[in-house]
Amino acid sequence: MLDRIDNLLGRILLVLSGAAVLALMLLATGNVVLRIFHAPFGGTYETVSFLGAIGVAFALASTQRGKGHIVVDILSSRYPLPVKRFVDALSAGISALFFGIVAWQVFVWGARIMAAGEVSETLKVVYHPFVFGVAAGFGILTLTCLLDIPRAFRKDGEEAS
Repeated sequence: MLDRIDNLLGRILLVLSGAAVLALMLLATGNVVLRIFHAPFGGTYETVSFLGAIGVAFALASTQRGKGHIVVDILSSRYPLPVKRFVDALSAGISALFFGIVAWQVFVWGARIMAAGEVSETLKVVYHPFVFGVAAGFGILTLTCLLDIPRAFRKDGEEAS
């Protein structure tokens, strides 16, 4: 059940990530074109930053689930399968702990920004929703890493990775 939830949340966030990156590209391209006519968008840097943060954070869990991150396994690829599975599970546990702390601290930061009523410098918009979005992205990544622990020990395939 948790596996299905993780998969669904990962897919939803990946679609939203793609939409954010598409909006980022359209905004940046439009801004460059409008600069030719001396009429660039105001606040493009801020908006591109917000969209970039969402684009990256929302893609993390899906990338982890698909094993799309860089893995250096010069030594671990030569381990016997039970040792490799244990190392993969340990790595997933450490990653879950680390990214759980990141999600928590980003959430705390977002709560502080919201309580203080901070707004962005140029556009004067509240930006805590973007910070909470990044925290959610790391939270779902944490769930994916936690679920990678039992996945490492499954006997489905020959390798645990």
